[in-house]
Amino acid sequence: MTEHVIVVLQAVSATLAGVSGLLFFRFWRESRDPLFVFFSAGFWIMSASWILLAMVSPTGEARPYIFAVRLVAFLFLIAGMIDKNRSSRG
Repeated sequence: MTEHVIVVLQAVSATLAGVSGLLFFRFWRESRDPLFVFFSAGFWIMSASWILLAMVSPTGEARPYIFAVRLVAFLFLIAGMIDKNRSSRG
């Protein structure tokens, strides 16, 4: 794949992750369930990582540092699931 195609696919992924974050935020506003806040933050961070990756260099050496941002996003998703499972047991 050429670098231009990679950047376009990253832009699409960033947009969809951002929209997913907005949807989860809307669900949180309606239900006040903390799971939706964790998911919203996770998807917004994921969107930011794709934007950074497209802006810096989609094939460059800075990629591992940007993937660390994506790790934080996944940690938010995992924390939300753990919090939801703990609160449903009580």
